[in-house]
Amino acid sequence: MDWRSLPPLNSLRAFVAVAETKSLSAAGRELNVTHAAVSQQVRGLETFLGLQLILREGRGIALTPEGEQLFDGVGSGFETIQETVDELLRQDVARPLNITMTPSFAISWLVPRINDFRQKNPDIELMLNPTAEPVELKPGGVDLAIRFGNGKWPGLESELFLSTSFAVVGAKCLIGDKVIEKPEDILEFPWLQEYGTNELAIWIEEQGVVPKGKLNITHLPGYMVLEGLRRGEGISATAKIFIESDIATGNLEILFEEGVFPGTGYHLVTRPGVNRPPLKKLISWLRQMKTECVGS
Repeated sequence: MDWRSLPPLNSLRAFVAVAETKSLSAAGRELNVTHAAVSQQVRGLETFLGLQLILREGRGIALTPEGEQLFDGVGSGFETIQETVDELLRQDVARPLNITMTPSFAISWLVPRINDFRQKNPDIELMLNPTAEPVELKPGGVDLAIRFGNGKWPGLESELFLSTSFAVVGAKCLIGDKVIEKPEDILEFPWLQEYGTNELAIWIEEQGVVPKGKLNITHLPGYMVLEGLRRGEGISATAKIFIESDIATGNLEILFEEGVFPGTGYHLVTRPGVNRPPLKKLISWLRQMKTECVGS
């Protein structure tokens, strides 16, 4: 197709709107522009084609024979475009909403609340993918990733959702009366770590601690880490927000805690561009849940 031989799309849209409404003012309202802007677009189209397309007829507009011919062709073309776009949007709305998040976030925050979203949006099919591995956000694939970090992921848009500190914790039944004063004091305990993560090892390294031997680490799914932690099967590093109730009851003890750094926490991560309607509803619901959690 020789695109350079075609008139500007905006001028064709303005002309079709005038042909349908037989009024510059009505066409302007349809396109959300002034009638003067519509008139300018139509005059530009006439100049491009070297043809007169419309005539003044009383208070309205009439089409010339050339205008009728152009309207028949372009109008049907726009109708085909509209039908195609509508079909694509219907397919997109019907596609399940695919969300990925860490297992810890899924079991500790999302799963206990997601039934509220399902009840309010029974027409939206959900696909929840709890995984510690970062999943690429591709068109037609994952719609939303809930990730822990500083929000800086190249090529993606992120919104800080839950700001939280990271804590090294252990059950009172495991720690007992042992005094924990420095990082070296926790090396003797067994460690529990979520699949695909290495927070404890990184934290120990950042403290400048060099273990004398191989660390006793068991790698588990996120929900099993939290349950094992509560049963005293080992210490672990986790987001403090997930264990605040255990800390409050005295079941878990904070051994070391990192401060909350600005912008660090769980983020809602999406591809750039306009979110499809089901995703907009989910993000709106997540924000509402966050507000209720903060207020409670």
